[in-house]
Amino acid sequence: MSELLTPAELRTLFLFEKLDEHQLGLLAEHGRVVRYPAGQTVYREGEPATCFIVLLSGVITLTRLIHGDEVEVTRTEQRGVYGGATQAYLGEQVDQIYMNTVHAISDVAVLEIPADLFGGWTREWFPMAMHLLEGLFFGMRASQTIVGERERLIALGSLSAGLTHELNNPAAAAVRATAVLRERVTGMRTKLAMIADGRLDGTRLHKLVELQEAAVKRAASAPHLSALATSDAEEALADWLDDHDVTAGWDIAPTLVAGGVDAEWLEQVTGAIGPENLEPAIRWLTYTIDTELLMGEIDDAVSRISGLVAAAKQYSQLDRAPHQTVDVHDLLNATLTMLQAKIPQGIRTVKEYDRDLPPIPAYAAELNQVWTNLIDNAISAMGETGTLTIRTTREAKNLIVEIADTGPGIPPTIRPRIFEPFFTTKPVGEGTGLGLDISYRIVVKKHHGDIRVDSTPGDTRFRVFLPFED
Repeated sequence: MSELLTPAELRTLFLFEKLDEHQLGLLAEHGRVVRYPAGQTVYREGEPATCFIVLLSGVITLTRLIHGDEVEVTRTEQRGVYGGATQAYLGEQVDQIYMNTVHAISDVAVLEIPADLFGGWTREWFPMAMHLLEGLFFGMRASQTIVGERERLIALGSLSAGLTHELNNPAAAAVRATAVLRERVTGMRTKLAMIADGRLDGTRLHKLVELQEAAVKRAASAPHLSALATSDAEEALADWLDDHDVTAGWDIAPTLVAGGVDAEWLEQVTGAIGPENLEPAIRWLTYTIDTELLMGEIDDAVSRISGLVAAAKQYSQLDRAPHQTVDVHDLLNATLTMLQAKIPQGIRTVKEYDRDLPPIPAYAAELNQVWTNLIDNAISAMGETGTLTIRTTREAKNLIVEIADTGPGIPPTIRPRIFEPFFTTKPVGEGTGLGLDISYRIVVKKHHGDIRVDSTPGDTRFRVFLPFED
């Protein structure tokens, strides 16, 4: 038979000393004394909160699960301390789970009161206090939600600005190259009319077309020259053109050099076309090379735009299921692309990927938010110079993403607080203190993983552990 306490015994506990006889009678009727031997767990964090407990005798320790490690918060033998279903008064408005773990250090005795009964009594007996506590609890939660949404909007605005900047450069290059290409095509039509007005016989015209095809191939495979080598080649080619009475040779020499043309190849043009038709032929071939180079610029610009759009889609995951199997490297690359405009030129980005890692089940868009927060913090810590390292490895059943920076490090005095909501070391207006809190909840709560940090001056590493299986 369960052991009970009398109303008089209950009144000796500081928590119940002001209750009336009826209230004590209800507690005495429904409360049960439960004994736990040393080393046994009274209740465990994360499990359904079924009981409100009050310590009667013995020594207990209260622990919290922090980044995968069970950390002792307090140890006590004070009679009357309480725990367990401390949010029972909120009823079904919140998930009723134990917020910590209690272990018996010595043999202990606790009074256990069913959570549903205790919650109902608390609301009935202390209505004004309940209104105040509910307002405080839900007000804080609403505030945290609003600030969290604001944090995400600020991050989205920053990313949008960066993406717009990145898109603007190739878009402007494509527009410029298209305008110049239109001019070159017009010039080609004019030169074609001059060449085809009867000055060239069929054999030489056919040879010119062959030279045109050869020029296209040379342009496609033209070597990349240093600035000094390019200047020397342009000067030599301009001299050759002047020696062969081609007007304004200095103007077309850069295009010919960019297309891989040299004096030896122009000698072949002279032999095939004849010196009397050399200038229109060379200008025709110059237009051909120029249009090929411009089309290459347009292709590069459009490919870059396409790549940025693909990265944005990968980052946002708008066209994908929320939970899917993903290659974490694709997510990391998309995030780096989105943040590229925020990374100062003095910061070097190093990627050390283990490409043998298998895909993992994940909420991809939310993981991208984690990468954004961690990388943005790393950039902010380093300032204008440093090295940002993104590394992937595996450990047992976890994939590990490590984001490291060479900033000044996190002082040991504040390191235990960095995952607390609203805690920030950034100046007022530059951070809400929710970035790491949001990241922690995404990794730990949604992915059942962990985030750990190691920091010394010049070497700070955030390690995200993600299980290979749900």
